[in-house]
Amino acid sequence: MCSAGTLSVLRSDSYVDLSQYRDQHFRGTRRDQERLLRKSCTLYVGNLSFYTTEEQIHELFGKSGDIKKVIMGLDKVKKTACGFCFVEYYARGDAENAMRYINGTRLDDRIIRTDWDAGFKEGRQYGRGRSGGQVRDEYRQDYDAGRGGYGKAVQCQ
Repeated sequence: MCSAGTLSVLRSDSYVDLSQYRDQHFRGTRRDQERLLRKSCTLYVGNLSFYTTEEQIHELFGKSGDIKKVIMGLDKVKKTACGFCFVEYYARGDAENAMRYINGTRLDDRIIRTDWDAGFKEGRQYGRGRSGGQVRDEYRQDYDAGRGGYGKAVQCQ
């Protein structure tokens, strides 16, 4: 016979639960953000290759449900892809399926990461790094062909 604690563990779905990540640029309280995340149909998708296309995202994420829109992340200076996107579904259940089955899969030889997003707002599609791309690519020391080579700090030396 199962104990109550075992049953709650079996019902838990860590892929769909809210992660510890929070958008530090969110305007509002942490409580507001968590409320929006719990009902959100939007996913943040990270660790994409700079060469991954919107069509590839649509094809992969469309397997878990009807997509309302895909917003590719862009370098704010060059207006080229910079390794992330937002995928908005019509239904929460479809977004949950994407979190459950697509998070951690391989796309363009990269392991992609999905996370809940409180909802896309204009301007968020641009990288927040000083050079226009993502902050993490500014300080990367290794060579990563899928993300433009070396990090910006190494390229400037």
